[in-house]
Amino acid sequence: MKRTFTAVIQKEEEMYVALCPELDIASQGETVQEARDHLREAIELFLEDADPREIEERMHDEQYVSSIEVAVG
Repeated sequence: MKRTFTAVIQKEEEMYVALCPELDIASQGETVQEARDHLREAIELFLEDADPREIEERMHDEQYVSSIEVAVG
């Protein structure tokens, strides 16, 4: 069975950090693809080992990724 999760990836200094907001799991890599691959692996390992109740407690069903404009100064 396959399931789709969100991956939010951003550069932080010399590394890329990838976050799965549905499960609050993060990973990193030297490239965007490496960070994404590491996040996929971290999610798979979590889902293999976690108690179903923990998975359910962590799950956030709705995710919205958006930009917002704010006044500065």
